[in-house]
Amino acid sequence: MRLLALSLWLLLAGLVGHCAPAPVDTLHLNYEDSGQFGHYFSYCFDPLARPATGARATALWAAGRYARIPLANGVLQGGYRQDRLWLRVAVVNTLPQRTHFVWSLYQFVDSATLYIQPEGQGPLRAAGGASSRVVAADRPFPARAVCLPFWLDAHARAVLYLRVENHTGAWCLPTDMSTTEGFLRFETTYFAYKHWAWLLGLYMGSALFNLVFYALLRDRIHLWYAAYVVCITWFLLMEDSVDALLLPQSVYGLSWQLGQFSLLLLALAAELRILAGFVRLRRGWPRLHTLGQWLSAVGAGYALAYPALYALAWRSGHAATALAMLNTGRLVLLWALLLGGAALLAMVLAQGRASQRRLATLYASTYAFLLFGAAELLLDYSGLVYVHLVEPNSLAWSLALELLSLSVLLTWRFRQAQRRNGTLRQSRFREREAAGLHLITAQEAEREALARELHDALAPGLTALHLAWQGRQVRHALAEAAPVLAETHQQTEALLRQLRHDVRALSQVLLPAGPGEQPPLPEALNLLVETLSLADAGPRVSSYCDPAAADVPIPVQLAAYRIVAELLHNALRHAHARHVNLEVRRLPASLRLSVEDDGRGFDPQAPPPQRGGLGLRGVQARAGYLRGAVLVSSRPGQGTVVTVELPI
Repeated sequence: MRLLALSLWLLLAGLVGHCAPAPVDTLHLNYEDSGQFGHYFSYCFDPLARPATGARATALWAAGRYARIPLANGVLQGGYRQDRLWLRVAVVNTLPQRTHFVWSLYQFVDSATLYIQPEGQGPLRAAGGASSRVVAADRPFPARAVCLPFWLDAHARAVLYLRVENHTGAWCLPTDMSTTEGFLRFETTYFAYKHWAWLLGLYMGSALFNLVFYALLRDRIHLWYAAYVVCITWFLLMEDSVDALLLPQSVYGLSWQLGQFSLLLLALAAELRILAGFVRLRRGWPRLHTLGQWLSAVGAGYALAYPALYALAWRSGHAATALAMLNTGRLVLLWALLLGGAALLAMVLAQGRASQRRLATLYASTYAFLLFGAAELLLDYSGLVYVHLVEPNSLAWSLALELLSLSVLLTWRFRQAQRRNGTLRQSRFREREAAGLHLITAQEAEREALARELHDALAPGLTALHLAWQGRQVRHALAEAAPVLAETHQQTEALLRQLRHDVRALSQVLLPAGPGEQPPLPEALNLLVETLSLADAGPRVSSYCDPAAADVPIPVQLAAYRIVAELLHNALRHAHARHVNLEVRRLPASLRLSVEDDGRGFDPQAPPPQRGGLGLRGVQARAGYLRGAVLVSSRPGQGTVVTVELPI
């Protein structure tokens, strides 16, 4: 009911606006504006093919072709048409001195030419011309609006004719007439009076806000949002002629080649993409999503192709007809995109899943602002109704409200995405943790099985063989057979002794104690160092293990043992060191392992075969699983220090 009442009120306001006041013949010019003076002006549309001369203007007046502007407040609504506009007004200078006046047009026009008929008699005299095609600084009267200046003597009367051409085909032309001083006084307060100072900040802040979101999330919806804000802000700047003050000529010229309504078309195409992404149309409505994508692409393609199509239409033999068809096509697409978005939301609200209906409800609350503002502006240009409730216009405020609400929605969507990503990361981490635990468990089982084989099968056999080889009968037999074999016997006996030691050391590395037993870390490391030190040849191993290391969690103790065993094995087998030092310290939040040798060292930056093989990579993998850190400090010929920190 409220929406119906608002619609009826707007229609009534438009109809009342079209009721013109009683005609007044002459506009009395003073220091101040005369207020609502649109009824002083008369207008006439004339085909572009007709002569564009002052004689043509007076001939149309003599033929009774002019009509009063139906609206007060100086706004001419001619609808969508490809014709030349003539404006006529009779004026008198009520001031006691010769005064400089300006006739201002506050919409884009391709050209405007002013003619003066002193005292309303005789031929017209051209007083100057201007165009919106150039920036304000390059116009004859440098201002945001297109201004046609003229002089009037004290108490002088004249009839003014203004010829206006606008090939965009949309006639909603606010006009004004005042002294130069009065016009400049209004322009100095324009940005504050029309609220542009903070509206521009809000628009650009919203665009940057979503570019930051895109950098964080890589979600394209935020890129479409930024493109939407830029395009519609640009459209609003052109709507109020602010672009003539802010943009350089190169950018300004390109924007008007593209066209004001083409920018609105691009903005609506981006808005349709945002809508589809926000309500997740692709998941529940793939065909509807494809239709929306095609509609958006057609609108954007038409807008981008408009400059080339405009040039072809202007060069054709029937320029007015071709331009009318071109601009009508753009208007149809504008309404199709605007109402198409509303239709998509309505369909999802009526038949979508519960989650999609909730998203569509949220988005409909912000899309309503755009729908109202854009529809009101397009209706103003159609000539059917004129509603101007706020400054600078309803679309600017609708955009501001939409951006505020949409920013809240996208921030909520951002937080939802963060939660989903966090849940996904946790799930993946748990999966990796489970896979790593499974792998380590399998490795431990394999190590235990191998250690059992070494301990229970190979080690006793080697011991028996060593003892038998050392027996008195073997030595006596070898001595009688050949004295030269005694030396071979000694060498073989030493080899068997070393082999027994290697098997025992390897068994100790694989499993710190007997199968099924897990001694504390200090005891296990001391036993490992003692076993490795039994070798006849090799570096001297010294160690220190903090007794407090026995209190860290069992998984950390087991990982620390494996890491130390691997590092000591590397130092003994590959470093050719004379001395190896092991140090294990319990810190408040971690367990620090350090293995230092004075061996040949290596280059940590070299490719993997030169900087360390599977052993060092295994150490890094175990530390990484526990979220630990590995620091390798080494130089060729200067030894190696490997420090590992395991969090507890």
